[in-house]
Amino acid sequence: MFPQAADRRSVDAAEFRRAMGNLAGGVAIVATGVDTGRRGLTVSSVTSLCMEPPCLLVGINASSETHDAILAYGSFAVSLLGSGQQDLAMRFAGRDGVKGAQRFVTAPWDQGQLDVPVLRDAIGAVECELYQHQAVGTHGIFIGRIVAARAGDGGPLVNFQGTLRTLPQP
Repeated sequence: MFPQAADRRSVDAAEFRRAMGNLAGGVAIVATGVDTGRRGLTVSSVTSLCMEPPCLLVGINASSETHDAILAYGSFAVSLLGSGQQDLAMRFAGRDGVKGAQRFVTAPWDQGQLDVPVLRDAIGAVECELYQHQAVGTHGIFIGRIVAARAGDGGPLVNFQGTLRTLPQP
């Protein structure tokens, strides 16, 4: 831990949220497990980390079922959402009250190479073995080593200023 000035406070959460709302982020579903043990949630905190080995980083609230399921299962998939998948994003964000494996019933899913759920209609997807986990405040940072990837078609779904949006096609 780095030394910090005793009189320096953290920024107010609402102020932080407003500032970071101006950073557009891709919307994805992180999923793990099989059958009735499937768990997944919507995230917009995914980023590529490095190419050697190929890794990505995702932040997940430690209170979510998916957080603990990834730790238990040891692998996960990140399915990148495209335009027209707002309802699916909202379902996996918990907006309709559906939890657990029931979240998966309204869309076509495949079990990937690592036996994790991969959204068939995603504009891109990666499967990861859990490489490292670090608890930071209310969240866990998961670093996944990518063992499978595929690209699909379509424009991305993005989160900007708290609203799901699509980008115009070139």
